[in-house]
Amino acid sequence: MSLKRDESGRRWIEVETEVPGTPEEVWEAIATGPGVSSWFVPTEVREDGTVVANFGPGMESVAKRTAWEPPRRFAAESEGLGPGAPKLATEWIVEARAGGRCVVRVIHSLFASTDDWDDQLESIEGGWPAFFRNLRLYLTHFKGQFGASIQAMGTAAEPASEAWAALTGALGIAGAVETGRVKSAAGAPIVEGVVERVGPPEHPELLVRLEEPAPGIAHLFAMPMGGQVYLAVHLYLFGRDAPAAAAREESVWAAWMSERFPVPAG
Repeated sequence: MSLKRDESGRRWIEVETEVPGTPEEVWEAIATGPGVSSWFVPTEVREDGTVVANFGPGMESVAKRTAWEPPRRFAAESEGLGPGAPKLATEWIVEARAGGRCVVRVIHSLFASTDDWDDQLESIEGGWPAFFRNLRLYLTHFKGQFGASIQAMGTAAEPASEAWAALTGALGIAGAVETGRVKSAAGAPIVEGVVERVGPPEHPELLVRLEEPAPGIAHLFAMPMGGQVYLAVHLYLFGRDAPAAAAREESVWAAWMSERFPVPAG
């Protein structure tokens, strides 16, 4: 656990990663709507400084920008981690390194007199490494390209290992190995490319550098929450044909996930 506290009541976590690119190139990827949408979740950065990140139906995160120092630093503040929670401040920092690389650091902090929100902060901390792998892959292979994305979500009963086996088995990509290739089964949504990462059994995850349905990234993972397992699929597609491919495949993913891993109403 890397959660930190001080006597003022501030509690915060820091996560960082090293990525290829100049500060200007990295800034475009982390501080603009099209850039963030290319490796995280669909995000809109409005002219008034409002930042809206869409994690799925009914799951929007809205923040207001509080600092803006391109291409080095920006900060924003959102309503918090739940009803009655203190406001959550988020700061992004880009630091240049030798060899055309940068360190990207994100800091989440809040002020509280109790530890009621510590678990949520730690949960946020645990989620960033996976998305930072997406960021590195994006900046390595698709830097400066803005395309189209697909999000699909389903649920299954615990344990996560069985839910993950059901998802990858139905897709025909069970048993994937890093640096190997995967190609989804006939009748399943298209996932074809080179495997960049296979997560450990306790954190099921698959990261694929896509060739089909278009050049891009596929990020699949299983996340236990609230007594069930959420199965998430994110596809980031690039190139001239990306919008058409995304429009075509989004409905395929939605129908396929709804049939096999339906999300309970509400």
